[in-house]
Amino acid sequence: MSICWGATDFGKGYDVANQTAYLDDMLRWGLNWLLKAHTNESTLYVLVASKDVDNSYWGGDRSIPSPRPVYQINDTFPGTDVAAQTAAAFAACSNLYGNRALDSSTFSTPASLQDNTYSDTLLTHAQQLYSFAVNATGGRKVYQKSVPQVAEAYGSSDYGDELAIAALFLSWATGDAALFTEAEGYYEKYKLADSNRVFNWDSKVPGLAVLFAQLAKSNPSVGGNLTTWQANAEQYFDSIVDRKKSPGYMTGGGLLFFEGDSDSASLNPALNVAMLMRRFSTLATSDEKRTKYLDFAQSQLDYALGRNPMSVPYVVGANPNSPKNPHSAMASGGDDVETIDTDPVNTTYTLYGAVIGGPDKLDRFFDIRSDWPQTEVALDYNAPMLTLAAMHALADRADPYYTYLQAGEYEKVKPDGFPCDAVFTSGCRGPHMSKGAKIAMAVSITIVCLIVFGLAGYYIYLLVRNAKEGAGSV
Repeated sequence: MSICWGATDFGKGYDVANQTAYLDDMLRWGLNWLLKAHTNESTLYVLVASKDVDNSYWGGDRSIPSPRPVYQINDTFPGTDVAAQTAAAFAACSNLYGNRALDSSTFSTPASLQDNTYSDTLLTHAQQLYSFAVNATGGRKVYQKSVPQVAEAYGSSDYGDELAIAALFLSWATGDAALFTEAEGYYEKYKLADSNRVFNWDSKVPGLAVLFAQLAKSNPSVGGNLTTWQANAEQYFDSIVDRKKSPGYMTGGGLLFFEGDSDSASLNPALNVAMLMRRFSTLATSDEKRTKYLDFAQSQLDYALGRNPMSVPYVVGANPNSPKNPHSAMASGGDDVETIDTDPVNTTYTLYGAVIGGPDKLDRFFDIRSDWPQTEVALDYNAPMLTLAAMHALADRADPYYTYLQAGEYEKVKPDGFPCDAVFTSGCRGPHMSKGAKIAMAVSITIVCLIVFGLAGYYIYLLVRNAKEGAGSV
């Protein structure tokens, strides 16, 4: 969904960077898989294999242990969230392949990969899944209620935001004002404004006001009050930029961090906010707001690309300081889950362009292959970076920050010890000093102690001497 959204409102960036053919190939690979998983109007396969078996396997994709069970949602055992989210993805990509541009004075034209037949196919599946999500005989519920096996791995928090964003993308695709109204209804019914916190695979709420505003601006006939949705979006963005009742906080090194959500992948929430701010900046109600949104978005992008305390661009293969040990079995070339970090010592294949999880809340990065919160790669980690890159290609001639980094910068500051995350909780005691720093600290403490003891001894000497002199005068 996110990639197709960005390739539609900033799609020209892919064209000028000569990346459109690669975009098309990547999207069809995933979309065709999802089309096959949607076997009829009210059946969608949502999980393949066992979490426990897959997580204990480390190796290539042709030796995955069997059996690999599959799980579905259907009319009797529905999953409102996953059905609506898949509908949103199909609708967003239908807009891209159908070349359905937004307001041309505000946004770019879509990437030039128009295929009306494919667009129609995607739209049909989107409409079927949305109807299934709304009208399933089994009612509306999060999908782990019907498929408990997904609860620990990808359990969903709610479904109101997925219903709203699916209705919006379908309204964009069809020009149907009723769908726009339905989306507004979901926003109110499920009190989504109260959960306006983070934009990621589970929560779409911060993106809703932006999409509402885009559609109200580009197609007033579908309804909606542009001013209302501008205010909603700006309330969220201002809270972050101005640091007033912000849902997150800034790390010492300058990364937007959402307690709980950022712990397992620190860069993704921050890059998603940067993407949304950059997207909304053209709709900001003042030049001052537009500038501060663009500046903040750029700061988060720069952080991810190396302007951080570690001098690490968190994109594999982009620079000599980039991560060397992504959490990927196929990239590592290893096949033993017990020796992930040492077999092989050096990663066999470079996953060029992969965005990793990111540093811990103390801005430290340890580049440990087994440390999945920091080094795991994922499709949704790359999604905002792709849109930000397309935006950059359209509007900015400056080179990305990592081009200014010299080889060896990370090694100079690479921390000792372990990170502070779900894998290595021992690192949560705070930053670790290097051996040289520890020696310097010990020397400093020793000198200070000697001075203090010396002064204390001299003071006692003066007291004793004065007491003797006083006694002698009597």
